[in-house]
Amino acid sequence: MVKAEDLDLCFGKLMMATAGKSDEGLKMEGVVITEWKDIPIELLLRIVSLVDDRTAVVASGVCTGWRDAICFGLTQLCLSWCKKNMNNLVLSVAPKFRKLQTLILHQEYPQLEDNAVETIAKFCHDLQDLDLSKSFKLSDCSLYALAHGCPDLTKLNISGCTAFSDEALEYLTKFCQKLKILNLCGCVNAATDRALQAIGRNCALLQSLNLGWCQKVGDVGVKSLAYGCPDLRSLDLCECVCITDDSVIALANNCRHLRSLGLYFCRNITDRAMYSLAQSRVKNTPAMWQSMKGRYDEEGLTSLNISQCTALTPSAVQALCDTFPALHTCYGRHSLVMSGCLNLTSVHCACAVQAHRTVSNIPYPAH
Repeated sequence: MVKAEDLDLCFGKLMMATAGKSDEGLKMEGVVITEWKDIPIELLLRIVSLVDDRTAVVASGVCTGWRDAICFGLTQLCLSWCKKNMNNLVLSVAPKFRKLQTLILHQEYPQLEDNAVETIAKFCHDLQDLDLSKSFKLSDCSLYALAHGCPDLTKLNISGCTAFSDEALEYLTKFCQKLKILNLCGCVNAATDRALQAIGRNCALLQSLNLGWCQKVGDVGVKSLAYGCPDLRSLDLCECVCITDDSVIALANNCRHLRSLGLYFCRNITDRAMYSLAQSRVKNTPAMWQSMKGRYDEEGLTSLNISQCTALTPSAVQALCDTFPALHTCYGRHSLVMSGCLNLTSVHCACAVQAHRTVSNIPYPAH
């Protein structure tokens, strides 16, 4: 139930967002609007687009007309501001906001339960972007519900949802085949080779995948991704300790658009993987582009994290750095991260070398 003082506060915010003088009212076509009930629907939708999501939710409880207008016109909603009772809030608003395309439900501590996600899946069939990160209370029931209710999902963040299984994730991919961005960071039970094989079979449009700290991921799963998701551009494999050079080689040979790769603490990675990445540029780049230096420099890796990959040698990493000009070791542009690799201190990008030469050539004043 929306309290009267909440409505007054809501109205004040709405008026200030539009006129900046809520105490004087707002003149519109000869009519002075002094109360929240006077606002035309067209103006209401414009104002709601300017205020915070909490105010929009409150405004939707004013009356039936406002509820219908706001719920029909609002396509993006974030409820992360709700620190208590988010589950009940979702149960309340999801049946009303049926046109949502983006819904952010990130939590600092777990509140959501399966019945909330099931309600979302039941009413929000247009949903494309859903953030359920840190929802530790959710079970496989939530993924099964999303599979049937939200087939148009293109972006899903379930990072930190440790209760999900690989069986449920596999099931989800059969129905949500439009996924382009998927965050599975910390999903230690869901992100397995079985699940990655399903993603490779069903999600050919995938562009970004975060598998950080998913230690059940191995070469079988990553190779399935490389073969099935050729448009993959960003892949985080940090602390996927089981993968070897075979995973990186498969990515280098099949994912021509790969721009960002995280290999932190993947200590089985050797020079063989680095040389494979370097050689992939020659194989994957049309010859005519090589004469277009500006365009050519934009192709290939722009971000690489090989921190704690202690088996790598300077010659292999330097070859990779020379091949991809967008990989920088210079100050303020660290797109090639090598922390913890003390044997790679001699590796530098071209601009870092040039900066060193410039400093070295500065004449010192005579004493």
